[in-house]
Amino acid sequence: MIRLEYVYILAGLMFGAFSVQHALDRANPQRWRSAVFWGAYAITFLVGSHLPDTVNGVLVLVMVLLAGVGGLKPGAARSTSPEERQVSAARTGNWLFLPALVIPAVAVLGTLFLKYIKFDGVPLVSPAQVTIVALALGVICALIVGIVMLRPSLGAPLQEGRRLIDSVGWAAVLPQMLAALGALFAIAGVGHVVAKLVTDYVPMTSSFVAVSTFTVGMALFTIIMGNAFAAFPVMITGIGLPLLVTGFHGNPVVVASLGMLSGFCGTLLTPMAANYNIVPAALLELKDRYGVIRVQAATGGIMLVVNTLLMYFFAFRH
Repeated sequence: MIRLEYVYILAGLMFGAFSVQHALDRANPQRWRSAVFWGAYAITFLVGSHLPDTVNGVLVLVMVLLAGVGGLKPGAARSTSPEERQVSAARTGNWLFLPALVIPAVAVLGTLFLKYIKFDGVPLVSPAQVTIVALALGVICALIVGIVMLRPSLGAPLQEGRRLIDSVGWAAVLPQMLAALGALFAIAGVGHVVAKLVTDYVPMTSSFVAVSTFTVGMALFTIIMGNAFAAFPVMITGIGLPLLVTGFHGNPVVVASLGMLSGFCGTLLTPMAANYNIVPAALLELKDRYGVIRVQAATGGIMLVVNTLLMYFFAFRH
């Protein structure tokens, strides 16, 4: 059976390769800082599930110290010149988009059909993990397609991968860190604290007030934490379940789904959602680091209002 751990190993090998590249980059005076940072990150993927929690915690603290004190300096990764890229783009044309399209295509098809493939009655992929495994397979297929199309040198994929990860920097690991923080908040009972604060200062006299508090709270917590999945456990245990579902007898499916969508509205408005808002700006080399957020702000605000109204009108129809 293909397990989620195999995906972690694949990611760990990639980050480990970036670490080795940095260690061998004698032109970078801070090469060991970057090498240790990405090496520690690779270890968490490769053997993190087999290490004590204390060791994993130390690895995370090492990464935080390296990124926070002095930052990470990009290395001089080898790449093609702009002229060479223009020639390659002219020769390949719109087929350049094929590798990028392979990823979602394989991910969708894998999600739909991999769970039905069995050997001796055992599923090839666990149904609970099929989406992530399918996404990883999509990345592998896209890499193969790109190599066949462009015929780069053997080390080019890793060199370009290192160049991109250096452009993004430490922000590449921020979503994972924030998601873990959300899980810790849920375990620590932050949701119950939020519920007490809200009910002490906001009169929950109507379902509309409760809905608005929940959706706006989801957006605000996402803005702070950078991840709607991190905000959801806090807000659903603090407001969603006790007030909307239990108190006002709302439909839990509607409350949960539109609550997540409200959190995604916050994703559009925060630099903490680095993978959505800071990474594209870095990869596209935009002059305005927050240009993506400025363009999305109006859409995020409008959709938050729409989600609030949809939840109010549909969550309480029985």
